[in-house]
Amino acid sequence: MRIGIFTETYAPYVSGLVTSEVMLKETLEKMGHTVYVVTANLETFKYRYDEEKHILEIPGIKTGIYDTRLTSIYPIKAYNIVKKWNLDVIHSQTDFGVGTFSRLVAKQLNIPLVYTYHTMYEDYVHYVTKGHFNKPSKKIVEYLTLLLCDKTINELIVPTKKTYNLFKEKYLVDRNIYIIPSGIEIEKFFSENIDKDKLSKLRKKYKLTNKDYVGIFIGRLAGEKNITYLLEVVKKLKTKLNNFKLLIVGDGPDKDLLREEIKNLDISDNVIMTGKVGWEDTPYYYHLADIFLTASHSETQGLTVIEAMASEALVYVIEDDSFKETVTDNVNGLFFNNQEDLIKKIIDVYNDKDLYKKIVKQARIDSNNYSAETFAKRVFDVYLKAIEHKESNTTIIDKIVDKIIKDK
Repeated sequence: MRIGIFTETYAPYVSGLVTSEVMLKETLEKMGHTVYVVTANLETFKYRYDEEKHILEIPGIKTGIYDTRLTSIYPIKAYNIVKKWNLDVIHSQTDFGVGTFSRLVAKQLNIPLVYTYHTMYEDYVHYVTKGHFNKPSKKIVEYLTLLLCDKTINELIVPTKKTYNLFKEKYLVDRNIYIIPSGIEIEKFFSENIDKDKLSKLRKKYKLTNKDYVGIFIGRLAGEKNITYLLEVVKKLKTKLNNFKLLIVGDGPDKDLLREEIKNLDISDNVIMTGKVGWEDTPYYYHLADIFLTASHSETQGLTVIEAMASEALVYVIEDDSFKETVTDNVNGLFFNNQEDLIKKIIDVYNDKDLYKKIVKQARIDSNNYSAETFAKRVFDVYLKAIEHKESNTTIIDKIVDKIIKDK
């Protein structure tokens, strides 16, 4: 099969989504399929087409949101290249410039379109509104989300039951929705595949000793990740566990705010901010840690949780539906309800080595449920459904698409 993946961001950009996209492409190719990628050029305002790797990068303008760029919704040069690919199915992983382009291409070339909804956009409204008009803005986001999931797409994929419930119970979407948790190349995170010398050098770089009990957060440094919550935990925890240190790995708009908060809380000796790290180095950072922490309520799945489980760093996740399909409390990880609950559970497990070993062992086993092969096979089954059920219903969006194509 000839498959086109359309996305705003792709490697070498680092994110959970990109990790999933790269893994999907590589695994589908191992299965014998030809996979093309259409994405934004995040470095220069130029077209780039790697014919050997089948990756087409479209120029776009900077959005000011991380490293993202907004591309044209119908770049003629890109369309002429994509047309020659003779795609059997298009898989859109995005919603903006490249995402709209995927819908136009699918419509014009009569190609089945699969769409994966990755982002809980209601949790990101504050970036635009700055705290003003949040309620009406969230309603607009709801309408836009429904628009994205109308009949211009053939099949819809979501990563968790939480997202499924959003569409079925809140948005009342009446269509097939496939719950497919994103997979990762979990083998990269297994301890037997970690270079011990490289890991030792990394420990020296951050001045970590064998006496330190290390927690880690990996992800975007932004308000919706609730990192300040974790810093407040460190403040309270350090009086009870003075050898505790928290690694914060990543970059984002709240970087300077977090640095200031660390200073204000007087926890500079207990918190290490590493900045952005390369995707290939990420497994090593998990292996610096004893435990993994997240207090985020904005996840659609939380791939970092699976990575931590595969790395045998005990996971502590805040009580949220997005984690409940991955984490089973007291079996392969621990849930917490508030800061005091988290602190108590960290100390309890710190003092119970057998419990720690039992949980991380099960977590390593359960991480296999999210292997690249399992994920790719399930997504491919949806591609087959899209091809089988391709409809020709005319919708409002179809009419808009037809007009855009005609005007071009």
